Amino acid sequence: MIALKLTEIKTFMHQLLCTEIFDNFLLSEATITKDAAFTIDGHFNRDFYTKEELEELQLTDAKILPYSMLRPTCFELIKGRHTPVYFKFILMLSPENMAHTLSRSESELTTTDVRGILLNITFQNGQLTLTTGISYANFSLDHTLDKEWDLMLQKFLYKHGVSFEEL
Repeated sequence: MIALKLTEIKTFMHQLLCTEIFDNFLLSEATITKDAAFTIDGHFNRDFYTKEELEELQLTDAKILPYSMLRPTCFELIKGRHTPVYFKFILMLSPENMAHTLSRSESELTTTDVRGILLNITFQNGQLTLTTGISYANFSLDHTLDKEWDLMLQKFLYKHGVSFEEL
């Protein structure tokens, strides 16, 4: 697990809310506090969609909605004259990306050993931080996956020109 302080908040927020950079992640949860607190639970309600819509949106096997579907809502909640007092986004790798990350890590862990590979984005007291994490199904002494995820995230940020410093 690593914690990174983002040094160009305005640029990153534009990337997060107005571009597709994070659209391949799933949004597990978001909390946005302005004049009131808003919470988004990304665990999706299958009954909202018809069978045809589920197939068209490729959500047949999904449990958590892609960030791309909730990004416009997050943008609407955050935009305005005042900066939010606080927000936190909990993003997860999709099952496909989690399997890919597991295979790259050369760890002996499987997809049944890992509940989620996470990226927490938190804004508080004027500071924006990213924190990596992994939710394991069982205790593991193998931290190969943690190291691979930390490295992959840093490469992802470099690729997209996100400036940060380690905390």
